[in-house]
Amino acid sequence: MSSHLLSVDSLSRDDVDHLMRVSALMEPIAQRRKVTRVLEGAVLGNLFFEASTRTRVSFHAAFSRLGGSVCDTTGFTFSSMAKGESLYDTSRVMSGYCDAIVLRHPEQGAVAEFARATNVPVINGGDGPGEHPSQALLDLYTIDKEFTRLGKSLAGAHILLTGDLKYGRTVHSLIKLLSLYEPMRITLVAPPGLEMPSHLIDLVSNRGHRIETRESLASDFSDLDVVYTTRIQKERFTAEMSESFGGLTRDFTVDRAFMDRYYNRDTIVMHPLPRDSRPEANDLDVDLNGDPRLAIFRQTDNGIPVRMAIFATLLEVDHLIEKDLRDVRWFVPDTVGVDDLRG
Repeated sequence: MSSHLLSVDSLSRDDVDHLMRVSALMEPIAQRRKVTRVLEGAVLGNLFFEASTRTRVSFHAAFSRLGGSVCDTTGFTFSSMAKGESLYDTSRVMSGYCDAIVLRHPEQGAVAEFARATNVPVINGGDGPGEHPSQALLDLYTIDKEFTRLGKSLAGAHILLTGDLKYGRTVHSLIKLLSLYEPMRITLVAPPGLEMPSHLIDLVSNRGHRIETRESLASDFSDLDVVYTTRIQKERFTAEMSESFGGLTRDFTVDRAFMDRYYNRDTIVMHPLPRDSRPEANDLDVDLNGDPRLAIFRQTDNGIPVRMAIFATLLEVDHLIEKDLRDVRWFVPDTVGVDDLRG
C-alpha cells in the first residue's frame, strides 16, 4: 500500500484483503467494547472544503478511538484558500502540524495535487465527482459481513448499482474494488444522462465481470444479492443540466413495495448517504426503515473500523492493535439504534 490513499487504483487485491483483516481487528474498539491508544500523541488534520457529516465525523471518531487528536476545518470561507493560498502551500503548512491529513475538495484531482506536496499520509475524503476510496472500502467490508451472516459468497454475486452513476463518486470507487474479486454480475440502472462512465464499464468488463445496463428498475431483479442506490448529485450539475433534468420517476425509486415485489429476504439494500428523505425526492424510501434488508446504518457503523484500519496501516501501527487493548469503563447499549439487528 502506498503512503497515501487517493484512489482505489493504488490498492492491490492483497492491500484490500489486508485492510479488511485489520478492520475486523478494529471491531471491538469501534463497538465500544475495547480501547486502544496506539496513536496517542498523533494529530489528524481533517480538512473538509465541501459539505459532509458522516465522512468528516467518522474520520474524526476513528482517529480518536485510536488515541489520537483531531484538528477540524470546514468550508473555504474560514480557510486561507479564501485568501488565494494554493493547495501546495496549504498542504505544506498543514503537514508541519499534522501526522495524517484527510481532505475533501469539490474539484476532481485536487486531493492528488495536495498530496504531491507532502510526505505525510493523505487520505482522499472525496474529490468532486472523482473518487471516495474509504467509502468504497467500507462498502466492500459491509457486503462481506452481510454475505458472511447470510452464508453467501462474493464470487458470482449479482449486484445492482442504481441512481446517479455519473457523478456518484462512491460507485466509481466501489465498482473498481469489486473488479479485483472473482467474476460477478453487475447491473447498472441510471436516469438518462447519469450513466456510469464508459471507461469504468470497460475496466470492469475487461477483468472478466458481466456488466448489464437497463433503463429503469421496472424489470425482474429477483436474483439480486445487493441493491446499492445513490442520491442524485444535483450540486454537480451544470446550469444547463439543472434546467433540463426533470428528476426521478418511480421507476428509479427503491421502496418497500419494490423490494417485496422483486427481491427475497436475503437481498441487502445499501446507500452511501445522505439520502433525500423528502416525499418528492424519490431516493431510497424511508418506508424501508426497520426492514432487516436495509443495511445502511450497519454500513455507516462499518465506517469506523475501516477508517481506523486505514489510519493504522498508513501510520504503521496495525501490528500493535491486538497487543494494546483494554476494556471500556463506560456504559455501552446492546444496540446503537432501536431497529438494529442483535448479534
